[in-house]
Amino acid sequence: MGLIKAAVQSVGGTLHDQWQDLIQCEDMGNELLMKKVTTPTGQISKGSRVIVAPGQMAVIMDSGAILDATAESGVYEYDQSSSPSFFGGQFGAVFKEMWQRFKYNGTPAKGQSVYYFNTTEILGNKFGTATPIIFQDWSHPIPNQMTGTYAPMRVEVRCYGTYTFSVGDPVTFMQNVAGAGDEYRVDQITDQMRAEVIGSFQNVLNELGTAEHKVPVMELPSRTDEIKKTMDEKVFDAPIRERGLQLRGFIVESVSLDEESSKKIDNYELSSNSMMQQGTLVGAYANAVQDAANNENGAAQGFMGLGMMNMTSGGMVGGAATTPFQNQSGMKDMKAVDPYQQPPTSGVGTSNDVTSVKFCSNCGHPVDGNFCSNCGTKLGKER
Repeated sequence: MGLIKAAVQSVGGTLHDQWQDLIQCEDMGNELLMKKVTTPTGQISKGSRVIVAPGQMAVIMDSGAILDATAESGVYEYDQSSSPSFFGGQFGAVFKEMWQRFKYNGTPAKGQSVYYFNTTEILGNKFGTATPIIFQDWSHPIPNQMTGTYAPMRVEVRCYGTYTFSVGDPVTFMQNVAGAGDEYRVDQITDQMRAEVIGSFQNVLNELGTAEHKVPVMELPSRTDEIKKTMDEKVFDAPIRERGLQLRGFIVESVSLDEESSKKIDNYELSSNSMMQQGTLVGAYANAVQDAANNENGAAQGFMGLGMMNMTSGGMVGGAATTPFQNQSGMKDMKAVDPYQQPPTSGVGTSNDVTSVKFCSNCGHPVDGNFCSNCGTKLGKER
């Protein structure tokens, strides 16, 4: 008993009067997943025509056992003496395994009927996290000063998006979900699908938040392909597959942080910006110190400028870099690398009394007395 492919022209041809029954299912749209169609007598007579539309799979049932099935669109003649012809169509050889499983474990039913399954992609299914989901965000690493390592910031996110699915294994879907009712609608499984999609998505987030992936939290909407690939490779959607369904598409449309996580990130960034500014000032100060030490004609002015820089910075440089007039050890280091510095003589000041050192107003060279030994300029009275 099986289906024999008939010519399309025969639907409206002279053979019409010879048909016993014409069985078909109108467009199932985005609302129906399965629909049962039978004759007024509950029996399908030999010679009846079965029409399978694109995006449909037809399964002929006889008292709970599969007689035949096909997912290839066309017009078929029901012939009780023919062999099953369900090996064609988009599902290919998978029908053979379905046949063996369903032949002995089919859902009980009385009489003969054709079950139509919607194999098209069911679109526009929304999902959203009712409560925040924990995510390890490596884009805001937290340093551990004891171990010298970093750890991700723990944040909580809400995600919203859409997904699509289809009937991937009609036999499993009928056995585990739809049963042998007259029809099974999409809205009957919407809530369960949404819960399992969110559960699968949470497993993906746990994976993407590991040190291997380190996906930044706010980049999740742009990682749709990676999310779907991870879900498939890790089989995080196993509960969905066990119902004979399969996820076809998955899109994260928006990601938002809860209030506490937003504050944590704001404080993190403020702290990072402050440290960067202080680091810039310290670096600029160090460069200025070196320039002043190497400046033959303007050491005094350079040192005075450094003091002004520290005052205008509000003391941000702090203990990391003070002015030469505040850091005596720093001054000693400066003097050690100054090729023009002469050892002070009595009456000019000790090595630690830098405020009594005089400089030539013409060339900036340190002087001892009223004449510059470098350029010969007369300095006049001591300052």
